[in-house]
Amino acid sequence: MSNDFYISSILPYSGIIIKICRAYTDSQEDFEDYYQEVCLQIWRSRDKFRGDAKWSTWIYRLTLNICLTLIKKKKRHREHYDSDYTIQNEIVEDEHTFSDESLNLLYDAIKQLSEIDRAVILLYLEEKPNKEIADIIGVTPNNIGVRINRIKERLKKILDGKIN
Repeated sequence: MSNDFYISSILPYSGIIIKICRAYTDSQEDFEDYYQEVCLQIWRSRDKFRGDAKWSTWIYRLTLNICLTLIKKKKRHREHYDSDYTIQNEIVEDEHTFSDESLNLLYDAIKQLSEIDRAVILLYLEEKPNKEIADIIGVTPNNIGVRINRIKERLKKILDGKIN
């Protein structure tokens, strides 16, 4: 991957790539693997960008799809590897946590959402319009509006339980 391509085409969108990768990983090692895989796939797929959507929309969609694919692979590997016993869900303290405790609580709550709902709320928090979120996720803008309201309610319940 050329340094110029990274600087001009990936780095300006690294914030959302980081947020999406962070929302789908529980450890620094996984985060770094996901981020690296996303950057590699953006570079490999750059010629497939047709310009039907904005570059940023394409980056969001690609990042989300890669993260979801990596999660599925990890689950399949874990199920195969641990077919004889159950893995306990351990929360790994990652080095990529923020010093702001309320932000950490929000990310912990977001991680409790379904994979698609995580993507929707992250895009909403990026202040993306419903139409763009719908384009990235592959549903109608009306569906996104309803989903966002339900997600907000769910997050409120999760956070109320942790804060109170």
